[in-house]
Amino acid sequence: MKKEYDILVIGSGLGGLVSALILAKEGMKVCVLEKNNQYGGNLQTFSRDKLIFDTGVHYLGGLSKGQNLNQFFSYLEIMDDLELYPMDEDGYDRISFGDDETEYPHAQGYQNFVEQLSRYFPEEKENLENYCEEIQYVCSQFPRYHVVGKDHYNEEILHLNTKRFIESVTHNKKLQSVLLGSNFLYAGDSENVPFYVHALTVNSYIQSAYKCVKGGSQISKLLIRKLREYGAEVYKHSEVSEFVFNENNALTAVQTKTGKEYLAKQFISNIEIRSTIKLIGEERLKKSFLNRVLSWKPVSSCFSVYLVLKPHSLPNFNYNRYHYSSEDLVWNASQYQKESWPETYMLSSTPSKHHPEFAESLTAISYMDFEEVKEWENTFNTVADEHERGEAYEKFKLEKTEKMLDALEKKIPNLRHAIKTIYTSSPLSYRDYIGNFEGNMYGYMKSSENPLKTMVSPRTKIDNLFLTGQSVNMHGILGVTIGAFNTCAEILGKDTIDRRLTQMINKN
Repeated sequence: MKKEYDILVIGSGLGGLVSALILAKEGMKVCVLEKNNQYGGNLQTFSRDKLIFDTGVHYLGGLSKGQNLNQFFSYLEIMDDLELYPMDEDGYDRISFGDDETEYPHAQGYQNFVEQLSRYFPEEKENLENYCEEIQYVCSQFPRYHVVGKDHYNEEILHLNTKRFIESVTHNKKLQSVLLGSNFLYAGDSENVPFYVHALTVNSYIQSAYKCVKGGSQISKLLIRKLREYGAEVYKHSEVSEFVFNENNALTAVQTKTGKEYLAKQFISNIEIRSTIKLIGEERLKKSFLNRVLSWKPVSSCFSVYLVLKPHSLPNFNYNRYHYSSEDLVWNASQYQKESWPETYMLSSTPSKHHPEFAESLTAISYMDFEEVKEWENTFNTVADEHERGEAYEKFKLEKTEKMLDALEKKIPNLRHAIKTIYTSSPLSYRDYIGNFEGNMYGYMKSSENPLKTMVSPRTKIDNLFLTGQSVNMHGILGVTIGAFNTCAEILGKDTIDRRLTQMINKN
């Protein structure tokens, strides 16, 4: 007899691992299948010159005691083992524009946030206080934002537009740009994006901002260790290539590329929503649903440059730098002119193990359209399945790297002298390693005009198939974690999830 699981999870991104662990803790027989050589989706890290680089998670928010992500991670039993270090309290993010030397800080703690920015904008103090108040109010209206409680969206809040809201808070153009300065975290289209996306993203870091020692992959490693403790099975190099349905249209099993079959009572898909649709088969889904999902525009992708530095060559900075070549770029930073790329970038640094006052590496990221790498879209390359993309591609990456270094040297003169080795990743790397459509960073673009268009229920038309992950509603570590709890609430019932979380909060 073939083994049958209670729950089979396809994909081991954060949403899949969190869902799997919640259900394993309930005593269910759980199995997770991952196609790649490394678990974790956007949590993946890679090692070069014996140093660790993050692919997606450069910092985390909301992890101090009593804060929401801390409570979710405590419930998952991974909080105490996370190795974190706090970022600069008076400016975990610093925003700069063009040739202006000033770096405007986003500080931790709402009072501190207002205080630090008031030094640059003394007449705007009250406006800054209003901004902070509104952000906290909007977040409080979200299901599970306070861990337990609210189970539906306040629709009025979904329609709030970021641009209109920021303009209503202050008329000071420079301050508007500073407040929007970290919009790289939701991919930059501040003109159309709903304000809740901005609020949920920013609020998390204002609460508290941390970096992971040894990279974000420790989150997935801890989750997998816990899963195994609860008896779950986790397999990599197991790409699901087919769904097996019975005559009643219920999903009974999946088949992997190697021909293995896995039977289960219920399934959770944590892979890109378009890939899930392919596996389900378009004929099984409503035309209206299909058309809606296929009309979504992916968020921009990016090009990253990873610099290994010579020892003691560059002072470390314990914050992220967001730089724009001009102030008005913040409104739609992902739409750039090829000739003047990179018009904006995020730069972060990692301290040297033995001499933390110096940086051992830098990561610089800028937007890049998939169009720029389209001529190589039929090539595929990962550690598990290596292929060269050819000389023209290498030349393309080299040209982009030089342009990025030129931009960085305006801020850090003579940076090139401090570099030991350089590595890069393009939209194709993100597509191949993480499985995102066209290598997008955070799923699909949301619009305040029609916010429900890109919201999907974790329940599908297939009774025993559920969805989780960043294509379903909110992206980011917190968004995806909340999403996973919501997915499991569909399977176990909301009351069960609330009861478990309440017990944990009372215990702590």
